[in-house]
Amino acid sequence: MKKAFFLLFATVLAFAMQAQTINKEGGLTMQQINMLRGSYQSNPTNKALRNAINSNDINKLAVNYDNNTAFDEHLSNTVPSKAITNQESSGRCWMFTGMNVLRNKAIRKYDLPADFQFSQCYTFFWDQLEKANLFLQSILDTRAKSMEDETVQWLFKNPIGDGGQFTGVANLMSKYGAVPKEAMPETYNSNHTSKISELIKLKLREDGLILRQMSNNKSMTEQKLQATKMEMLETIYRMLAYAFGEPPTEFTWTQRNSKGEVVSTEKYTPMSFFNKFVNEDFSTYYMVMNDPTREYYKVYEIEYDRHVYDGQNWKFLNLPMPEIARMAISSIKDSTMMYFSCDVAKFLDRDKGYMDVNNYDYGSLFGTTFGMDKKQRVSTFASGSSHAMTLCGVDLDANGNPTKWMVENSWGSNRGHNGFLIMTNEWFNEYMFRLVVESKYIPSATLKLFDQKPIMLPAWDPLFAPEE
Repeated sequence: MKKAFFLLFATVLAFAMQAQTINKEGGLTMQQINMLRGSYQSNPTNKALRNAINSNDINKLAVNYDNNTAFDEHLSNTVPSKAITNQESSGRCWMFTGMNVLRNKAIRKYDLPADFQFSQCYTFFWDQLEKANLFLQSILDTRAKSMEDETVQWLFKNPIGDGGQFTGVANLMSKYGAVPKEAMPETYNSNHTSKISELIKLKLREDGLILRQMSNNKSMTEQKLQATKMEMLETIYRMLAYAFGEPPTEFTWTQRNSKGEVVSTEKYTPMSFFNKFVNEDFSTYYMVMNDPTREYYKVYEIEYDRHVYDGQNWKFLNLPMPEIARMAISSIKDSTMMYFSCDVAKFLDRDKGYMDVNNYDYGSLFGTTFGMDKKQRVSTFASGSSHAMTLCGVDLDANGNPTKWMVENSWGSNRGHNGFLIMTNEWFNEYMFRLVVESKYIPSATLKLFDQKPIMLPAWDPLFAPEE
């Protein structure tokens, strides 16, 4: 008993001594705390700022009134845009953005009504099922690794989600086709994805553990593992069907023109509808990015950065911003929208729908500076791509240089500038990350760079989190 007591006492003493050592080497002493208290002067100015910041939205207090005049919304070059879409309370910006690029082409080519949309619910159903299969099959592929392995841990942390990339639009529509919104409309849970996503994640994590446990049995065959995986996917399919409805295999749809006049009434399958109203060769779409932390003119590939197991990881060519801007300008001048992603929340005036690095003066409000450049922000996790939108306009000066840009957003027409966001070129350079451009707008020498062997980056690279 005494021995146990002395062991416990020795352990507690050791921890106490360790804590003292840590405190002396880097912990805050009471003397230092008193110095910090002394550095904060309780004068009238600080009291007024404390009272204001305590009780108000920091953005409203930090508004830079030197920059708060009405912004010029004129743009010299725009792609005519149609009715604004709304992703509601979901992380499907990547899907809305990619499908809005294709939707704009279809509306103009077939003189469809301005409010025509491809069913996002239909594509999202297959997205979730394919991601579930991607997770389960990846668990089987990594079953020889320990649970402490970084890849295995990443898989269990990210079994599924509603965010994504343009590669999802390309892979899913190529495999499953498309249907008009009327053939599979939105549901409450497709518009509000958090709860169903939470439940599917929970089920997939459980299933992942079961598959790993089964695979430890040396007598377990690959056939049995695949059969079990399919039983698990049956449950996921049922959950998705309950939440979103079951995707149609065929449907009848009446095509109308922009005046609302009936053009035809036909029966379609999702693939025949895709072939008629989309019919895109996605191999001609290329993603470029601006990541100043990595070498330019190199191609990068992100492991597991795909929506479909039998699809392909998307590849990115890293380029300086001026070269990306020139491609974007060429596309807009040719009336072609583009998939675009950025760090949307930075310096965004949500009421005006205007993004300008001078919108808010946080430094003056707090009596300090915030001086990191784009490279420093990316390398310290302070900035990264968070949202996808459809790039559709640019304003060029007399010398052909961009001064501001415009994107079609998917937050509804009552958000931002009538559903659009306008950004200065300085903001574009600082917070834009990815752009999907068709090959005809890419200089031939740049296009050849995509032939190089990609540099593989891990799935947990912070700059390549799915856009939401």
